[in-house]
Amino acid sequence: MSILLVLKLALVPSLIGGVTLAGRRWGPGVAGWLSAFPVVSAPVLFFITIEQGAPFAAHASAATLSAVLAILVFGISYAWAALRYSWRICTPFSFACYFVAVSVLNHWAPSLLAASIAVAIALGIAPYLYPKPPVPSTAAGSASKHDIWWRMVAGAVLVLLVTHFSSRLGPRLSGLFAMFPVIGSVLAVFSHKHSGTAFAVMLMRSMVLGYYAFACFCLVLALALPHMSIGLAFLASLGAAVVVQVVSRIYLRTQQGVQERRIRAAP
Repeated sequence: MSILLVLKLALVPSLIGGVTLAGRRWGPGVAGWLSAFPVVSAPVLFFITIEQGAPFAAHASAATLSAVLAILVFGISYAWAALRYSWRICTPFSFACYFVAVSVLNHWAPSLLAASIAVAIALGIAPYLYPKPPVPSTAAGSASKHDIWWRMVAGAVLVLLVTHFSSRLGPRLSGLFAMFPVIGSVLAVFSHKHSGTAFAVMLMRSMVLGYYAFACFCLVLALALPHMSIGLAFLASLGAAVVVQVVSRIYLRTQQGVQERRIRAAP
């Protein structure tokens, strides 16, 4: 078993467990924001850099940046489908939309500049493409105490599948699949099943805010790798992502405060 696989199997279930607990404590907004940070993709790209070299990894980073578009397609398609269907239908439908988007990106093969512009525009308009969350249903089931472990196991299984197949793909597709929606899909399905449609829609929509940090990480890494050592390039990329994540968190808290004041002021 490779070090990368061990790292994935350790990181993904741990992150899923942490995000699940955060969602139960602070709601879907915080859970979605946390899940989008490049905790999984950063190690993947690091080992790609070690094994294949900085020029290869720089191209892979540009591909991973463009994969934000495919992830947005996944989230938006799941959210709209969730308004009418159960997770059993929403899951294959959203994955089908995701794979179509990956296929388009693979054939388009945008440059780093084109990918940056496209992702910036998409992140700006994406919140308006999600449906309005329905009124929470009192019929939504509550998660059992063992639910978190099932989520973590599901995440580990998905990592095994993605790792197995991505090893047979070319460099561009490997970069695109570095952002495969492992965490997003697990959180969406279990949230939809146990917490209801409204929670799932808000969770998927709040992920958009977290993707700013991810996009910043990929952009800085692609620019830094040709000019810096591998260690400095990744430190700079993660540092930039942390700054963007903190700024987005401040924005999220501000928006939550505004919503709370509106609720208290409502008659």
